[in-house]
Amino acid sequence: MNERKAFSVPGLPVVLGLIVIAIVAFVWLGDGLQRGAARPQGMGIVVLLVGALAFLAKGLFQVQPNQGQVMQLFGRYAGSVRDAGLRWTNPFYSRRAISLRVRNFESGKLKVNDNDGNPIEIAAVVVWQVIDTAEAVFQVDDYENFVRIQSESALRQMAQSYPYDAHDADKPSLRSHGDEVNAHLRDEIQTRLGKAGVEVIEARISHLAYAQEIAQAMLQRQQAGAIIAARTRIVEGAVSMVEMALAELGKRGVVDLDNERRAAMVSNLLVVLCGDRSTQPVVNTGSLYTG
Repeated sequence: MNERKAFSVPGLPVVLGLIVIAIVAFVWLGDGLQRGAARPQGMGIVVLLVGALAFLAKGLFQVQPNQGQVMQLFGRYAGSVRDAGLRWTNPFYSRRAISLRVRNFESGKLKVNDNDGNPIEIAAVVVWQVIDTAEAVFQVDDYENFVRIQSESALRQMAQSYPYDAHDADKPSLRSHGDEVNAHLRDEIQTRLGKAGVEVIEARISHLAYAQEIAQAMLQRQQAGAIIAARTRIVEGAVSMVEMALAELGKRGVVDLDNERRAAMVSNLLVVLCGDRSTQPVVNTGSLYTG
């Protein structure tokens, strides 16, 4: 069932017409009473006319900006009205107002397992709006509750598709590939909400953390990984500096080192460059080959 436009006309001319008819009827009735010529038939006509005016006035309704009115005629869908302002339609129509404004909500913190099986806590903010009033009213029982439940279901499904933190830089993860993860989440939610006449404008992760029972262990693992990565960079830099130092010494002919002294120099330089603490220099006052 798709939305279609219902019959309606601007309400202000109808109001003016009803007012004119009511004034004419009451003037006619008052004139008849003054002349004593009012008859029961005339009174009955006036009563019927007033009842008809009240019935026609029932067809007046207001449509706010970014709002739709869903019309039903004896249980059947008759169409929707989105024209803002005072409108008039068939008085037999029953009406239901549906907001077309952009809305958002934040899901609760869900505890799920990521792609590696680690328990994590995750929450998301979803921005959405109704684009088809007929589907929102007739395809689901409560479209607002439907949006919340299906969004949380999609969030669980998405979280299970990625690891919290990938060891491979090329592999997407929840923590490092935010744009890709958010796009995946939006698509997952839109797939579920399309039948409810709802468009998902944006979906973003608002909370992401390891579950409390493994948070400390995962923090230690992250710290160890950071230390290893830092040490790797330090060693790479130190080796490059030692290589450059030996090359410059040989190029300039400052000193001629045999393999044993070269190995000792390399060892000393690596200790100085890679050590956690500052080293204490030892001055050699002997010859090159005597300590």
